[in-house]
Amino acid sequence: MTTPPYQPGYPQPGYPQGVSDKSKIVAGILGILLGTFGAGRFYTGHTKIAVLQLVVSLVTCGFGALWGVIDGILILVNGGTDAQGRPLRDS
Repeated sequence: MTTPPYQPGYPQPGYPQGVSDKSKIVAGILGILLGTFGAGRFYTGHTKIAVLQLVVSLVTCGFGALWGVIDGILILVNGGTDAQGRPLRDS
């Protein structure tokens, strides 16, 4: 049995197709303003990272909020992905 040839318009196994319905700008702003609560990561569907951001912020008495701010800036500058691995849209 052989692998079928690539057909444009059809998703390939292991490669998510398309762009996320989540916005890079919204994710970045949520990360900067509400990074203490992991809001940017909850928005993109990365719940494990979001819960970890929340726990780190609580354990460090708020100093862990810096992680959310840096994360939000990186999402705005470099972009990011949603939980399915699709790139966030620009608008």
